[in-house]
Amino acid sequence: MSETERAHLPTLVADAGDWRWQLQHAVTTTADLAAHLDLTPDELAGARAAEAAGLPLQITPYYLGLIAKGDPGCPIRRQVVPHADELVNAPGDLADPLGEVAHEVAPDLIRRYPDRALLFATDRCAVYCRFCTRSRLVGAGGGARSAERLAPAFAYLEANPEVRDVIVSGGDPLAMSTERLVALVTRLRQIPSIETIRLATRVPVVLPQRVTDELVKALRPHHPLWVMTHFNHPRELTMEARAALNRLADGGFPVMNHTVLLRGVNDDAATLAALFRGLVRERARPYYLLQTDPVRGSSHLRTPLDTGIRLIGELQGRLSGIALPKLIVDTPGGFGKVPVGPSYIVAREGKMTRFVSPRGVEVEYWDPPGEG
Repeated sequence: MSETERAHLPTLVADAGDWRWQLQHAVTTTADLAAHLDLTPDELAGARAAEAAGLPLQITPYYLGLIAKGDPGCPIRRQVVPHADELVNAPGDLADPLGEVAHEVAPDLIRRYPDRALLFATDRCAVYCRFCTRSRLVGAGGGARSAERLAPAFAYLEANPEVRDVIVSGGDPLAMSTERLVALVTRLRQIPSIETIRLATRVPVVLPQRVTDELVKALRPHHPLWVMTHFNHPRELTMEARAALNRLADGGFPVMNHTVLLRGVNDDAATLAALFRGLVRERARPYYLLQTDPVRGSSHLRTPLDTGIRLIGELQGRLSGIALPKLIVDTPGGFGKVPVGPSYIVAREGKMTRFVSPRGVEVEYWDPPGEG
């Protein structure tokens, strides 16, 4: 290293630790990606297609640093590096798998359940995951939604007090400026019927530098605020990510994690067990193991449903209850989430139910005498 390079090193390191620097220096072109990774022909074709018309390419330097340069099977790489298989339209693929367009009750406000709604705060993310449910609209332009644009959504929420829970999503709301995010949360808190606000974010995974003391301090007065994270692999639980989770927990934010079940990333019990145990150690609750939504271009990353059922069966009884999430399928068309899993009922005869335990032992359970 030359004296000139050494003289600049402290500045470069300090900049790399700033979340704004990370966003400004994110990889967004095929040429930049190829300069950092040894791309396969399929990855190169996928990156060129994404750059031309598909789901945008964007990877922060931090998250790029977790990718094995010469390993196309790297679990981090498979999540964010485009692939030619994204051009395949498989049976059952949908542009809008959760039926959000059909359930939009106001601009940028989706209501699929009686007591909750989802608010799009922005179409931007720090990193664009290749299995994104909203690949039809993220990165499409516009960025953070203005107060004027969201005014009809706020009016709807005020007129429908049965909506008690609002999930702020997008895009990634934590990729917004603190000022914009706080203004949005403050406006929601002015609606008396809204009891809980959830921030759906992958920032602690792909841009943990964003979870600053300043952010935590600015959001803390608006509790109860829940943070819904998206860790998919234990390699994502770096020192920086763990520090971000600890800052959130110390700030009073309950942290719940959605893990997406992905082929070649986390579709084995040992990987999931390591991830879930690691999350619990940092006070983040594994909440859902999500069957990947059938969004167009993601079939190469989806597993058969039986895979998830088998994995939950392997983990049941071997992981603490606080470390074991529900396996969830978000039904196509926007008709709601359903839990699935192995059946432990062997037989039912009158008031007797016979179960097979996770240890493989059959056990009888008797209902009390009387009606029912």
